[in-house]
Amino acid sequence: QLQLRESGGRLVQPGGSLRLSCAASGFTLDYFPVGWFRQAPGKEREGVSCISSSDSHDGSTYYADSVKGRFTISRDNAKNTVYLQMNSLKPEDTGLYYCATVPRRNGSWIRRDDYCSNYGSDDYAYWGQGTQVTVSS
Repeated sequence: QLQLRESGGRLVQPGGSLRLSCAASGFTLDYFPVGWFRQAPGKEREGVSCISSSDSHDGSTYYADSVKGRFTISRDNAKNTVYLQMNSLKPEDTGLYYCATVPRRNGSWIRRDDYCSNYGSDDYAYWGQGTQVTVSS
């Protein structure tokens, strides 16, 4: 059974750091692009960061302007896990964070080797359950 599981979210003070994990089971995660998304109460889901598949575009990464310079996405292929290191956290980073993978569009599998920034939230087939990040003093 293919599963994604996020972990690492918690309450943290402004300026603090967290590392979120996205662990996969049932398939090899480095074969696919992985996106991190977040959704705050009353707001639409937004893309935070993504990483391309390990064998395409040198595993290129993308960051939303709001997190650039503060967040870092990375893979640990031995652990079949993607991480999101979040530093200098701000209250506006609060939200439910999800990871997603395996590109699919309109019910059909699509190429997995495009730049990850070319996949939107509607283009991923598998999602985790989310992990809550709250940044507050």
